Amino acid sequence: MKFTPTELNLPEHPFKITLKDSQFYIFDDIRKKHLVLTPEEWVRQHFIQYLINYRKFPKTLIQVEGGLSLNQLQKRTDIVVFNHNAERIMVIECKAPEVKINQRVFDQAARYNSVHKAPWLVVTNGLRHCYARIDHEQASFKFCEELPLFHEL
Repeated sequence: MKFTPTELNLPEHPFKITLKDSQFYIFDDIRKKHLVLTPEEWVRQHFIQYLINYRKFPKTLIQVEGGLSLNQLQKRTDIVVFNHNAERIMVIECKAPEVKINQRVFDQAARYNSVHKAPWLVVTNGLRHCYARIDHEQASFKFCEELPLFHEL
């Protein structure tokens, strides 16, 4: 069985991909374990490597699939980035490449961020990336063309 990945609008990375019992797994460098390789996981792992290798985010400040409680329901945030003071600075919602980035997807990420209150919100399907700077006090946001480097946040 051959793994044929979707080409993404993110830099390539030499991932450790294994096949076991007709199922592909990808090694998650943050959680230090092999995960079932789904289209969403493919995007998540690429975006994590983009953060680390191209935007200079320290891997120790990245949390993957952290839990949160929203309207008394347990949800998971794909990626949360912290600063050196352990404050949340970015929430990242990853979707599979075939999922269109639209208002519904952005609203879902914004609901998650209403709990985290991070000043940055990112939504990506690996092909399209939306970066938004959030002003929680003014209840407003501004889309940005590019994600800042970690030290600029």
